[in-house]
Amino acid sequence: MENLTQEIVRTVQLAAQGLLKPPSKPADKNDILELIQQMGYLQIDTIQAVRRTQYLVLWSRLGQYDPVWLDELHAEGRLFEYYAHALCYLPIDAYPIFRGMMLYDEDTGNNWHRWADYHLEVVDHVKHVIEERGPVCSSDFEAETLATGWGDMKQEKMALERLFSVGELMVQYRRKFRRYYNFRERVLPHWDDGWALDKKTARRSLVMKAVHALGVTREDWVATYYYFKKNAVAETLSELLAEELLQSVKVEGWDKPAFVHPDQFGLIEGARNGELQPTHTTLLSPFDPLVSDRDRVLTLFGLDYRMESYVPAKDRMYGYFSLPILYHGRLVGRLDPKAHRKEKRMEIKNIILEPGMAIEDQFVNELEKTLEDFTDWHGMETLDITATEPYELRKALVL
Repeated sequence: MENLTQEIVRTVQLAAQGLLKPPSKPADKNDILELIQQMGYLQIDTIQAVRRTQYLVLWSRLGQYDPVWLDELHAEGRLFEYYAHALCYLPIDAYPIFRGMMLYDEDTGNNWHRWADYHLEVVDHVKHVIEERGPVCSSDFEAETLATGWGDMKQEKMALERLFSVGELMVQYRRKFRRYYNFRERVLPHWDDGWALDKKTARRSLVMKAVHALGVTREDWVATYYYFKKNAVAETLSELLAEELLQSVKVEGWDKPAFVHPDQFGLIEGARNGELQPTHTTLLSPFDPLVSDRDRVLTLFGLDYRMESYVPAKDRMYGYFSLPILYHGRLVGRLDPKAHRKEKRMEIKNIILEPGMAIEDQFVNELEKTLEDFTDWHGMETLDITATEPYELRKALVL
């Protein structure tokens, strides 16, 4: 295959990630499951300047949909929670992969093994409570908190997390974002650990999923998609290439080969002959898989994107929860939103365009519609734009 341009790579990656075109029909609940299968995972996070990232990532691709559907899919057992790219929702058909990682890969889960070894009485107490009461959340326990690297945490919460990381517990459902844990055999009563993949097969499966989800990818991007160790990825990629389960391609300007899942060659051909054209305008969560690898987004899209939620306010350049603006295959700026829920008001604190981005009528019109849809989906009744850079954009936006 002839060398691919980086424009082709961008187009293929957008298509593989479900961000090439606006949705063609109203969303339904099954679309959420299909989309998570397409991306491979849906990251979960607590920040809610607007709706939390797990809902926002879906809105960027599906448009207007009912966020309750995601919670229902989880409670119905069609999704489960585990560590993939951080804590994520995962399709239940991927459970054999991740159960294999829990059982056989020492790098999987969190790092509280030593704590649990020294606090067996706390672990046993938590298991006894679940045995007697069924699903519990950390707030069901009243105990002394302990200092951790991520702040103070109840001993029982640490025990819950430890049991979750090794797969003895699963999150059966969430209520008001609280996680309710139960024994794995109660959540998946028909599961047999004999169905879990061995360590090597599980890693191979995840590498294949990462390559498929990225469309065209480099080795280092595969490693960050599911947080693999880089040396393990290199070996696995070599094996998959040798077995022709993956293919290598050359990309202009890259000194190393790129990787493609055979199922995605149709996207490459479509991008090459002009059948695939990016036409979507939307906003992206900081945890969106398109931009979660900051080096990848800089290389492919030229956006030097950093999340500033944990940066002191005086040092922020773009805002607490700045969202990249996707416009027809380019990342052309970012904006900082805040949902004032009691007032039912969406505030856009700032919109900052990338240098050289022209304020053209089509862009302004599509950004207006995107902001209106964003506001409506959040249940807000008014929209205020406080500032823009350049200033002329604020004058052009009629909202």
